[in-house]
Amino acid sequence: MPELPPPAPPETRTAGQLVAESMRLYGRRLPVALALGVLPTAVMAALVGLDDVPLRTRYALAATAGVALISIAYVGAAAVASERRVDAGTAFRAFAAGWLVLLPVPFLAGFLLLPALAWFALLGLVVPVVVVERLPLRAALGRAITLARVDYGHALGSMAAVTIVAAVTALMLQYLLIQFGETTGGIAAFIAVFMLSPLLLLAASLLYFDQEARLSRRL
Repeated sequence: MPELPPPAPPETRTAGQLVAESMRLYGRRLPVALALGVLPTAVMAALVGLDDVPLRTRYALAATAGVALISIAYVGAAAVASERRVDAGTAFRAFAAGWLVLLPVPFLAGFLLLPALAWFALLGLVVPVVVVERLPLRAALGRAITLARVDYGHALGSMAAVTIVAAVTALMLQYLLIQFGETTGGIAAFIAVFMLSPLLLLAASLLYFDQEARLSRRL
């Protein structure tokens, strides 16, 4: 396995270096990182189990219960990345912020992935903003937009890069599980989501520090 590049300071970190740092954090906090994958996997399992349900209903469920579970996992990832203890009030505000911001993502991704990534790059930092800066919801949304705009290209490029890495790795993992094990395609997909969804959440949380450092450098 090739070695990851050495850590880079957040203010100059590239999209590729952010992905590498996310992998490094994942490996360093492996048990906790894997625990973050439980809720996204539960969302996938629930949606697969509703295969006979009309598509509109499945989107509605994904945008409510599904987004809520993923928001909880995102709060956990932000706490891991920031190494901060999160009290109940802060956790609830971060969850509410995450749910509001992630709500349109299933609908946007249902058409094209890029609009979903663009939306998340603009507003998705609201969860780590609440976790780290303890801001109320409205102020946190404004702060998230400010952080995104300081280097929106880096924010969007980083989320696109980690999404591509996770997707390609998931496909490779599914192939290996099916070809060299006794795993069905469905189970292999669940394992891939369980193992790789935390990488996306950790990368989004680390992106906060990149953008905050870039903003501080400009002030």
